[in-house]
Amino acid sequence: MRLLALLGVVAAVIALPLAVASAGPVGDADRSPVHEDAKRPVLSRPRLLGLGLATAARCGPQLSSGDGIEAQTCVLTQGRDTWARTYYRNATGERLTGVLSFMAPGGRSVEMHCAVDAADDPAVCDTPRQRVAGDMGAYSAVAEFSRSDGSGPLLLRSGSDQTAPSGH
Repeated sequence: MRLLALLGVVAAVIALPLAVASAGPVGDADRSPVHEDAKRPVLSRPRLLGLGLATAARCGPQLSSGDGIEAQTCVLTQGRDTWARTYYRNATGERLTGVLSFMAPGGRSVEMHCAVDAADDPAVCDTPRQRVAGDMGAYSAVAEFSRSDGSGPLLLRSGSDQTAPSGH
């Protein structure tokens, strides 16, 4: 009887860490809102893994188009460096072109062309890092997604500002 009790305790000690590890981090459940068709999650809040604790992100809202492109665009700052990043998912079924523009104080800007593969996997596009010059609030980023052949209208525009765009 003691042997069975001892084996039970050993099994519980071994199983507990495995159960905790498979459960995942606490609080992640609210980070993956479900898409309308409830088949796959939409973009979750960006995880800045590998960027360090001193990385600040100023991100605009998560947007999606009826055509199947989803994006969120951010201005990132780490130490004395800053850059733009757009998180996106292309569920259109076709290769797209993405242009990420990073605007700095004094009218300076950087434009990055991103190949957006026809894959439903989340991906990112970054501009090169540059030294911070001036007020961080003066930096902004905009990502625009369109068909690779240039035909048709712009599919999605995503910006780093939190304010809603004004109607035209």
